Amino acid sequence: MSDYRSVPVVDSVQDRRSAVTQPGSRMARRQAAAAPPPPPDDRPPRGHRSEGGSGGQTKMRVLAWVSIGLTTVMVAGALTAYTTYRDAFGNINQKSVKEDIINPRPPETGALNVLLVGSDTRAGQGNAKYGQQLARQADAGGKRTDTIILMHISPNRDKARLISFPRDSMVQIPRCKNEATKQEMAPRRDMINSAYNAGGIACTISTIETLTGIRVNHFVEVDFSGFKNIVDALGGIEICLRTAVDDKASKLVLPAGKSLLNGEKALGYVRLRKYGDGSDIQRIKRQQIFLSKVVSKATSSELLTDVGRLRDFVAAAAGSVTMDPELANDTEQLIQIAMSARAMTANGVKFTTVPWGPDPQDPNRVVWKEPDATELFTSIKTDTEVTTPEPSASASTKPKEKIKPEQVRVQVLNGTKTVGKAREVADELAKQGFNVVGVGNYEAPGGVSLAKSEIHYTKTVETAADHAITLGGSVLPKPQAASGKVPGTNVQPYASTATNATAAGATKGAPVIQLLVGEDFESVKVTKLPDSVNNSTITASEQKNVCT
Repeated sequence: MSDYRSVPVVDSVQDRRSAVTQPGSRMARRQAAAAPPPPPDDRPPRGHRSEGGSGGQTKMRVLAWVSIGLTTVMVAGALTAYTTYRDAFGNINQKSVKEDIINPRPPETGALNVLLVGSDTRAGQGNAKYGQQLARQADAGGKRTDTIILMHISPNRDKARLISFPRDSMVQIPRCKNEATKQEMAPRRDMINSAYNAGGIACTISTIETLTGIRVNHFVEVDFSGFKNIVDALGGIEICLRTAVDDKASKLVLPAGKSLLNGEKALGYVRLRKYGDGSDIQRIKRQQIFLSKVVSKATSSELLTDVGRLRDFVAAAAGSVTMDPELANDTEQLIQIAMSARAMTANGVKFTTVPWGPDPQDPNRVVWKEPDATELFTSIKTDTEVTTPEPSASASTKPKEKIKPEQVRVQVLNGTKTVGKAREVADELAKQGFNVVGVGNYEAPGGVSLAKSEIHYTKTVETAADHAITLGGSVLPKPQAASGKVPGTNVQPYASTATNATAAGATKGAPVIQLLVGEDFESVKVTKLPDSVNNSTITASEQKNVCT
C-alpha cells in the first residue's frame, strides 16, 4: 500500500542510513514491538519520512500488497482444482483465532468475506532477504501488516470486489487481546495496521468488523517468500510500459512496450519507484493493474486445462499461506468455492481502495472519506440476495418489464419513536434512485412503536404491486407488502439533491408506494456507489491492454 504522502527525494547513502532509526520508521517500530505497545500518548512523534527512510518500507508494502492479491487467486481461482489436487492443500498452514475475537460480531449474510493480510515478518524460509539490511537482521522486532484487503465474493459467487484499506488510516481500534500475552488491551485511536502488531489477525478481524459492520468469514495470511514461485507457476505476467525502465534500486531493466515478467522481474516491477511521476497513487494503480492481470490469467482456460501448470500453481499458492482451519479443513466449503469459482471470470473482479483524505490531526496520516466509505461498506453488507434465473417466456407470453427504482414513487413514514428516521431513510432511498415524494409519521395502534417495517400500495392501480416489489427488494430486512394505503401524520413534501433529476417525468402517473419504517429497519441496499468509490475502482477485464 501507499503512504499517501508527498516526500522529498533523497538518494544519498548517508540519508538512507540515518533515516532507518528516525521516529516512526519501520526499524523503530520493529524494535518497539518486542514489548507490549505503550499507551498511545507515550508513543514517539512520527515525522515526515524521507525516501531514504521509506524505501524499504515501500518495498515491503508493495510486496505485501501484490502477494496478498495473488492469494485471492488461490481462494477464488486455484480452488477450482481442489477435487483433483487436494493433496497440495495439505501444505496450507493453519491458525485458529476465533477464541481470541472478544467483540460482538456482525451477522452472516450469505456472501463470502475473506480478510487477506500481508505480514512483513522476516521469520520463515526466504523472507529474511527482503527489506533493509538492519531489518533483515532484526526479525525479533515483531511484525506488521502493511496490507489489509477484504475480498468480498457475492452470494451467487459470480462477482468479487477486493477492498484495500490504506495502512496509514487513523481509526478506532477496539479492545483486543495481545497476541503474545493474551492480556486485554483497551480501545484506542491508532493506525489501522497497529491492530496486527500487538493483537495479531484476531484483532485485525475485530477492527475491520467493528469499523465496517461486515462479517469476516475467513482469513488468509501470506508472507513474501512465495511471491516469485506463484508468478513463475502462472508462467509469468505480461505488463506494458509507456517508457523504458533502467532502475538500479529495483534492479529492473525493461524496454518500452510489452514484457513477460518472471517472478524475479515481477519483484522489481512491483517495487519500482522512479517511474512516471513517482507518485504513490500512480504506483498503486500499477499494482492494481498487475493484480488484474494475475486474476485474468489464473481464471483463464489456458491455466485451468493445463494439468501440470495447474498442479504447480496450486502447490505454490497453498504453500505460501496461513488460514483459519474452518476454511482449510472444510472440504465441502472448499469444493463449493471451487465450483463457483468457475463462474467467476475476470469480468466480475473489481479492485477498490477505501475513499480517503488527509487526517486533519496529522497530514502524514489519512482518514476515510464519509459518507462515501460507509456507503461502500453498506453495499457489501446488503449484498445478501441469491438471485435465480428467471424462466424464459414462451412465444405467446410477453416478459414482464422490470420496474426500476427511478420509476417508483415513495412516501416514507416513520413508525418508530426515533426523531428524523423518515428523513434518514428517504435520503438513503433517494441516493439509490428512488423518487421519494414525501416524508411523515405513522401512528401504530396503541401508540406503540412499529416493530417491523411494512409496505403499502393502492388497490386501484394494476401495476402498484410491481412497484412495491421493487421497493421491497431494496430494503433490509425485506418488509411485508399489503394492498391498501394507511393514513400518515405531519406528511411533508420531500426534496433532495440526490433525487434523480428525470424521475418526476419518468414516474408521472405512477402509484405512490408507502414505506412504514419499523424498529427492525437495517438499511437500504446500496447499488449505486459514490463517485469517489467508482474513481478508485478498476475492473480486471479492462486492464488487458493498458500501458502504465
